[in-house]
Amino acid sequence: MKLCFLVEEQYRHDGMPVEVIRQLASWGHQVDVLRPGGSLLRLTDAVQTSIHDAWVLKTVSGGPGLTLLEAAASAGLTTINNARAIRGVRDKALAAAIGLSRGLPLPATYAAALPELLLEIPESEYPIVVKPADGSSGRAVHLVSSPRRLAEMLPELAEEGMLIAQPYVPNSGVDIKVYSIGDELYATERRSPLHPDHAVRERRVPLSAEIAAVAGQVGVVYGLDLYGVDVVLGPNGPVVVDVNDFPSFRQVPDAPVRLARAVLALAAGAGGATAAAQPPLGAVPVPMTAGKTA
Repeated sequence: MKLCFLVEEQYRHDGMPVEVIRQLASWGHQVDVLRPGGSLLRLTDAVQTSIHDAWVLKTVSGGPGLTLLEAAASAGLTTINNARAIRGVRDKALAAAIGLSRGLPLPATYAAALPELLLEIPESEYPIVVKPADGSSGRAVHLVSSPRRLAEMLPELAEEGMLIAQPYVPNSGVDIKVYSIGDELYATERRSPLHPDHAVRERRVPLSAEIAAVAGQVGVVYGLDLYGVDVVLGPNGPVVVDVNDFPSFRQVPDAPVRLARAVLALAAGAGGATAAAQPPLGAVPVPMTAGKTA
């Protein structure tokens, strides 16, 4: 197969996706790498003359790579993940609206273009979690205890653009991160960015049927195949607090091999000859949803 990976500067030496690219090349596949943030691109030529079976995106939130992936999708090329699905989760305000409308267990969500507008949130909703709508990797996530504290933070929040705020879901201070690779789910636990003093070693954990059902539903709702879901266990069960396309897949055994197989299967079409073998013990199968983008 011939594949095109869009990799921005932040990830050019990162194990994910460098190791996946290496694995695919070792199997004899042609992998071309475009760096949208470090190259002058003639977009028309890049897209209309493409000979690739699929385009794969690994970029920072808000980076230029998504625009190029969307251009490829508009030309009828296969993208992994679906370009429209990526846009739907990278804008956290949009992701909340989509998820809540489709029945996902998400907190109620407020969005504001100016941080002072968040002062209109009723005091009964506090404490609240405030973060940038285009944030990633736990950047600028704040647990805010009161309207007074929020008012003190306004200068700090003014540089973050569109913001979202959600009532804090009481939990143990541990996040469950579920990774989806094509038709497999893996769970890890790690310290919540809202509880930096909580001593938790990141490690793989068994995946309960309840959390697996929620994580699988996330893929269907947003149309993602390679993704991560952050879940907290609140008083009323699992709550989704974040969704990421093509995350780090830390703690997933043989992640580069599994991801390479999934990329090939998705590029060929679900159930194609390059699909991965049966999930190993401990993995939970979920449906593949990617294919040609519209």
